[in-house]
Amino acid sequence: MTDLYPAADQRELLRQAATAHTTAAAEVEAFLRRLPEVPDPADVTEYANLLSRTERARDDLLAAADAAGLRLPSLESE
Repeated sequence: MTDLYPAADQRELLRQAATAHTTAAAEVEAFLRRLPEVPDPADVTEYANLLSRTERARDDLLAAADAAGLRLPSLESE
């Protein structure tokens, strides 16, 4: 039987991607709250990893939004 509501599945994937993005951003915030006044190399590495995770989550969010029909025009000037 054909799924009559395929967009619902895409919306759920979009919600999950939004949750993952929110979680990644919250992890960056938590890190910044405990960051010492003088960061050491391990802090810099952890921050880089957290930012990378946040960027991947944002990319996944944008892809899920596109798949759900929320296509945005480019924000960059041509």
